[in-house]
Amino acid sequence: MAKQDVNDLDWSNLGFTYRDLPYSYNEEFKDGKWQNGGLTTDSTLTFSEAAEDLHYGQEVFEGLKAYRRKDGGINLFRPDMNAERMANSAKRLVMEQYPKDKFVEAVKAVVKANQEFVPPYGSGGSLYIRPFMVGTTPVVGVSPATEYTFHIYATPVGAYIKGLNPMPYVVSDYDRAAGAGTGQAKTAGNYASSLLPSILAKKAGFADCLYLDPREHKYIDEFGGANFYGVTKDGQLLTPKSDSILPSITKKSILQIAKDQGLNPQETRIAIDNLDNLVEAGAMGTAAVISPVGSLTYKDKKHVFYSETEAGPVTQKLYDTLFGIQEGDVEDKYGWVVPVEL
Repeated sequence: MAKQDVNDLDWSNLGFTYRDLPYSYNEEFKDGKWQNGGLTTDSTLTFSEAAEDLHYGQEVFEGLKAYRRKDGGINLFRPDMNAERMANSAKRLVMEQYPKDKFVEAVKAVVKANQEFVPPYGSGGSLYIRPFMVGTTPVVGVSPATEYTFHIYATPVGAYIKGLNPMPYVVSDYDRAAGAGTGQAKTAGNYASSLLPSILAKKAGFADCLYLDPREHKYIDEFGGANFYGVTKDGQLLTPKSDSILPSITKKSILQIAKDQGLNPQETRIAIDNLDNLVEAGAMGTAAVISPVGSLTYKDKKHVFYSETEAGPVTQKLYDTLFGIQEGDVEDKYGWVVPVEL
């Protein structure tokens, strides 16, 4: 595959797709230690046909973004939290943890090396960064790998869901992850299990599906690629508390912002039968940032939230604040933004 030429990009129509940029980052773990990796122009990985990842799924990954500021600089948003979550995911899958300080420095290096591909300020785009780690030891029996590859690639993307346009969702009959399984780890298998439900939802005319808790199927868990939140009639922000959903960095940030905006946020169980108590709802995550949910269909009954055509006032204010912090237009009083030295 030919490397992406920056002059061929239409910044206003990037979509959410992979492009092969000039530089990636790669490091191997073998002989009991990390091997001092660095930037590489090689965007391919080579490992044995018997590699652990291919057969027993030892794989974890992350997703974060770099944002162009108005002054031309570049911001990262809470990369230390991604480093922490990846370490926790690796621990759950019995993988070697990549050092958190090296993680952040490696991300900065990839962004700096590919800085011309960070979309311009005001375009709505960002540089999506994908760190991941795979087990590469050749295995036959089920056992953890002893060798790993840590890799980071980046690709310029537009909005995952363009604009604050409310979208229709449907409650899935499938489970995304088991209650005591790997739902809190960011690992490929959780997303593989969501592919069929997502395809079925889209064929039926929905944007995607929402999953219920795997134990009782009574409480809201999360979307296939984002966390759920709802706003009650009295103006309180609620988001599900569950042991089978991914700890979201965007959600943690929204909870803090919501607290400061007087929304008295709470992580709690949200019964699917109590949708009438919610006047706004949305999806929140790195890719989506915040996306309003226009309607949710459950057992052939359609529940409309604030509107099917425009975002509610709480959703709009949360989005403006979060995205403003990320791009540098709103004061970062939390210390979340990490500038990249160019």
